[in-house]
Amino acid sequence: GFLIPYLIMLIAEGMPLLYLELAVGQRMRQGSIGAWKIISPYLCGVGVASVVVSFFLSMYYNVINAWAFWYLFHSFQDPLPWATCPLNSNRTGYEEECEKTSSTQYFWYRQTLNISPSLEASGSVQWEQALCLTLAWLVVYLCILRGTASTGKVVYVTASLPYCVLIIYLIRGLTLHGAVNGLVYMFTPKLEQLLNPKAWISAATQIFFSLGLGFGSLIAFASYNEPSNNCQRHAIIVSLINSTTSIFASIVTFSIYGFKATFNYESCINKVILLLLNAFDLEEGSLTADNLNEMKDYLMATYPQEYAQLAPQIKNCSLEAELDTAVQGTGLAFIVYSEAIKNMEVPQLYSVLYFFMLLMLGIGSMLGNTAAILTPLTDSRAIASRFPKEVISGVVCFVNCIIGLIFTMEAGNYWFDIFNDYAATLSLLLIVLVETIAVCYIYGIRRFEKDLYTMIGRKPNWYWKIMWAFVSPLLIISLFIFYITDYILTGTLQYQAWDATQGQLVTKDYPGYALAVIGLLVASSTMCIPLGALVTFVRKRLKRERVATVA
Repeated sequence: GFLIPYLIMLIAEGMPLLYLELAVGQRMRQGSIGAWKIISPYLCGVGVASVVVSFFLSMYYNVINAWAFWYLFHSFQDPLPWATCPLNSNRTGYEEECEKTSSTQYFWYRQTLNISPSLEASGSVQWEQALCLTLAWLVVYLCILRGTASTGKVVYVTASLPYCVLIIYLIRGLTLHGAVNGLVYMFTPKLEQLLNPKAWISAATQIFFSLGLGFGSLIAFASYNEPSNNCQRHAIIVSLINSTTSIFASIVTFSIYGFKATFNYESCINKVILLLLNAFDLEEGSLTADNLNEMKDYLMATYPQEYAQLAPQIKNCSLEAELDTAVQGTGLAFIVYSEAIKNMEVPQLYSVLYFFMLLMLGIGSMLGNTAAILTPLTDSRAIASRFPKEVISGVVCFVNCIIGLIFTMEAGNYWFDIFNDYAATLSLLLIVLVETIAVCYIYGIRRFEKDLYTMIGRKPNWYWKIMWAFVSPLLIISLFIFYITDYILTGTLQYQAWDATQGQLVTKDYPGYALAVIGLLVASSTMCIPLGALVTFVRKRLKRERVATVA
């Protein structure tokens, strides 16, 4: 149900827009702000919007690397700290909160985040997470210190090592008990999802984020290419490798997810069997997973009163229900995977491999984000003439690190979710829409054709031109309408808060000031586009008036 929208978005959005951004950066030889300013002075706001989105992303994204560092450091312990619940202060039993949930969720919500019960209870900065965040930013700074020369060398490591780890995980995942259940679940089509606009929005978001469309990083990196570089070939190769990697990683994920779901399902069955054996004094071996339902019906009919008293403790174990409880984002990265790892043989080894891979992926993403911010700054003569690149990079990293401390507070994870959900998605749709319209209808598609012929020796074929001029803009407008409609129909925006007394997530309404922040996040990037055009118009008007006055 997701793969079909994903492949359509790859063909209609991913490849054409990746080619467009690479070509613009390579031709204009500037970062996002300078490149769009050359195309039209009125489009300077497009580049600024991209920088603002990249700045927001950098502010919160490096927190993921901080969490990866935290888990990596704890992966060398035996047993793993999330393998079992900790003892209470009296050492007479387990922590009450942990007993109500699971050891992996307890480690994430209490020992890692020390999460508050709501967004309003902001709490204090968690110094362990603050130190991990500082380390994450120090690593990023050292990687970008020498500009694209050092970044390029680092990317060889951050891009290749995760493949090695994924191959190891694939081999291990496919040999795990229950892996087939996860793969069958993954490849069983749910075609009703095609009618769900959220599936299409999710597919587009996945394409945008994984290829880096609209952030300005592609334009920034392409500006350093040789003018004759074949950016069309690179756009096709990178798109296909990216999507193949995504599907490959999904196979790894679902094999491990199947193992986790099967393990939980069988554990549930065994607990029910043990409960019934003890309650009704049955012979050992008389109850099995195969005859459990028949025996439950028999016991219910034979001992109705006793069974009724025991009924609240008897769980309905379902493999399908376990597989349906899919999670994404931080829940998948730090809860589901850690829960699967703790049940593997030699869990420390697989834990170190996994969180090291996560760290490599996170640092690789951060290099692109910071390049999208730094390239327009270093392109500016006013800034570059006064400060060396090392100082500019240091200031950007330091400012992001200080602001990022918000995400290490007790309510930091709620703010992380706000930035993750609202800082980029809507803005990226608008940025990429304006980019395609600007190239096709302001700069001119025939003029752009000539530029491509000058660079790579041939003009784009009908596929590229139709996608740029018609299909991509129409699809983005449709997604934009779906996105806005979805929020209008949703009504009050809500978030998931951790309730320690219940040991689970509960839904709460965002307070007024959080809604104001969400509005500012969206407006601060999207409004750059019309404001940039307005400022340019006013400047030109004033310049004309001055010339007329002098004349």
